[in-house]
Amino acid sequence: MGRGRVSKTVKIGAATAFFNDSRMGIAQLLEKAEGLDYIIFDFLAESVMGGLGRGIANGTGQGFAADFVDGYILPHLPVLLDRGIRIVANAGGLNPAACAEALRIGAEAAGLKVCIGVVDGDNLTSRAPEIIGPYTCDMFDSSSVQEKVESADHINALVAYTGAFPIAAALAAGADIVIAGRAVDSALALGPLIYKFGWRPDDFDLLAAGTLAGHLLECSAQVTGGTFTDWRDVPDWAGIGMPIGECSADGGLVITKPEGTGGLVSVGTVAEQLLYEVSDPQRYYVADVICDFADVRLEQIGPDRVSVSGARGLGRTSTYKASITYDAGWRATALIPIIGLESAAKAQRLGEELFTRTSAMLRQSKLPPYTRTRCDVIGGEGPGATTSLCRLVADHPDQAGAALLVREQSSGISHMSVGISLSLNAAVRPVQRIAGFLVPKSLVSQTVTVDGANVPFLSKTNAVVNEQNAPATTLPALPDDVDPEQTVPLILLAWARSGDKGNLFNVAVIARKPEYLPYIAAALTPEIIGKHYGSLLNAGPSLPVERFIAPGLSALNFVVGDSMDGGVLASTSIDPVAKGMAQLLLDFPIPVRAGLFD
Repeated sequence: MGRGRVSKTVKIGAATAFFNDSRMGIAQLLEKAEGLDYIIFDFLAESVMGGLGRGIANGTGQGFAADFVDGYILPHLPVLLDRGIRIVANAGGLNPAACAEALRIGAEAAGLKVCIGVVDGDNLTSRAPEIIGPYTCDMFDSSSVQEKVESADHINALVAYTGAFPIAAALAAGADIVIAGRAVDSALALGPLIYKFGWRPDDFDLLAAGTLAGHLLECSAQVTGGTFTDWRDVPDWAGIGMPIGECSADGGLVITKPEGTGGLVSVGTVAEQLLYEVSDPQRYYVADVICDFADVRLEQIGPDRVSVSGARGLGRTSTYKASITYDAGWRATALIPIIGLESAAKAQRLGEELFTRTSAMLRQSKLPPYTRTRCDVIGGEGPGATTSLCRLVADHPDQAGAALLVREQSSGISHMSVGISLSLNAAVRPVQRIAGFLVPKSLVSQTVTVDGANVPFLSKTNAVVNEQNAPATTLPALPDDVDPEQTVPLILLAWARSGDKGNLFNVAVIARKPEYLPYIAAALTPEIIGKHYGSLLNAGPSLPVERFIAPGLSALNFVVGDSMDGGVLASTSIDPVAKGMAQLLLDFPIPVRAGLFD
């Protein structure tokens, strides 16, 4: 890669946000977006890596996103090649080489020649005993990862979240399509920018700006109005527009979408996505750079066009984030409808009685007891005839113990309450647990190949931290004109967005106007937030909460710890990925001054 900088704007479209996301995205971008240089595909998450690893173990998969080849790329490959639109995807999962080979075979069968780059080396599964030692600590709660893994029935995957420079090297070597493994999500966009603009490993501000572009794009339609607080303002969910980032060599960025598509690109939609799954906005750690997003500014510069600026880079770490997924025990789930009068009360009793019956049967069978049980009653409140759902979850060390609940839950239709119907879903699956920790970059040996030939790439593993580039952030002065009798629900003052990270979640609260922020900050203290969610989640009187501020966005970001019941597929919660946690805050009463809305 040359050092030379170019002024050309690079246009990157994002077609997917997760494994098995809609195939509509790439079709729309090819049909309605003009001048695209790249399309990126994000498929991976911690739970996906575990599923891919389990598929390898039981012979049902090869460890990559097979749909990427047959469903997303091959139907559109002639158009992609004809227009020179290049693809970057983390569809390789645990086996990027196999994904590339499947794509090559499919292209040849269609009479097409495609140059494929492969970024590999992040899969550390076979090295788990070497990587994880007695001092390996969970990055979220400092607990021993080794002790957690010792309880595992099977290790599904251990991966490092690697960076963007190998992707850039593959593009520089001529790859039409770059297939990576567990590269950090934002690297899918940062890699093309490094290649096109000649950014170097020590260009920290530029790398932070490119990371921000990738962070906004990687969740696809979530930045164009998907999951937005003001959902009534978002037109045409069915045809929602895929996001496009117009990126400049100086780090400038505009988020937009194709004309004539649904959805919405506004300061609110972009701000929500910017703080999604972020803890401290001033120290957002990724493989290539420590990002400071605290002073990022957003400006509506046209219909469905938002300018993004102000990202800073504080250096880089000598470590990668790593994630291990493992199976530990078995889970039974059932979802049973109850119809008619007092359906909620009947549903609650149904769950209690089924747990009582099956617990006795476990004892009679000399099986251990359940390790966790949960009964959620969904709906059915209010007078008159209603419908409720009884959601049952039970964890057990043995598959046979979990299967007992699935078998017995059907007996409720004749043994228990009137109004019980057939279960909508009843299943047994392994309980997949996840732990995140840091691994030295020196232990991760990446490779880049393009059409089978090795390609060198830039790599710097030393830590560089420039904390002086991160000015201290302060909360706004507390207002002195609050009228305690004058309260409004938070939703009138702010947008809000939440997301999970292991056993914690964050809630970003973004003031609709800067002048609203002091009132929000005065009302939503860490103590208040901890009590609020502690009560709602039945987690005790309070939960530990950290509060951060992003002054550029007029936003507060709350990180709520020890709150996700293990997180993702380990959680028994009805919202194991915390997508609804912000919704549970929007009606919170905020004291304001009289006449604030006059």
